[in-house]
Amino acid sequence: MEGVTVTGVRATARISAREDGRGGTSLPVLEGEGPIALRRTRGSGPEAYVMLVGAMSGPLGGDHFTVAADVADGARLRVGSAAATIALPGQAKGEARYDVQLSVADGGELHWLPEQLISARGSDLYVRTRVELGPAASLVLREEQVLGRAGEEPGRLTSRLSLRIAGRVVLDQELACGPGAPGGWDGPAGLGGHRAVGQLVVARPEFEQQPVPARVLGDGAAVVPLAGSAALVTAVAPDALRLRRLLDEALASLE
Repeated sequence: MEGVTVTGVRATARISAREDGRGGTSLPVLEGEGPIALRRTRGSGPEAYVMLVGAMSGPLGGDHFTVAADVADGARLRVGSAAATIALPGQAKGEARYDVQLSVADGGELHWLPEQLISARGSDLYVRTRVELGPAASLVLREEQVLGRAGEEPGRLTSRLSLRIAGRVVLDQELACGPGAPGGWDGPAGLGGHRAVGQLVVARPEFEQQPVPARVLGDGAAVVPLAGSAALVTAVAPDALRLRRLLDEALASLE
């Protein structure tokens, strides 16, 4: 309607994981709102399993979603998602934002393994992932971005990932792709024509004394050590299936 201002959706989801005193992990905070639902699923052993379930399409233009997880000493948490996230154009002006805030204390362990993020034509999404780890925390974090659906040009996607261990920044990188991104993003020094890109961050206390060596992992993936107790795998692939295979192989090589 004329004269009506369309604004995006604001939604926040929070997870808090604590040792339950019986060898398992409790979730005293498990709260989702709007288009972000959280479901605890059946797990085994000391690990708690949580699934992110999108109740609506999105994020759309103008939306701002935030997901935060806090893992205490002795707790073990694994988070996945029920389906891929699709960034779509919306009625509201401006870019959509998706913030992920993760914190793991010494002795805690987090596996953050969502499904792919797909940048649909006409969308404009900024993803910001911040991770805070104690010096003896453990982490496996996977991010996968797919540029466009099948046979479709991508939207604009900017993804920034930062990692701090014991208060020190060990990783802060940003990737911008699609219309309006800085020139060269799809060239030989960027994605090289590939349409799927992913990162895998693995942090383990033992990496402090035995750093992971830098090396190439097959065709399209490489691992580099980070300062402190972490390593970063970066991979590019022609499609989501091949990307997942590369990152799975990389994770197996680091275990």
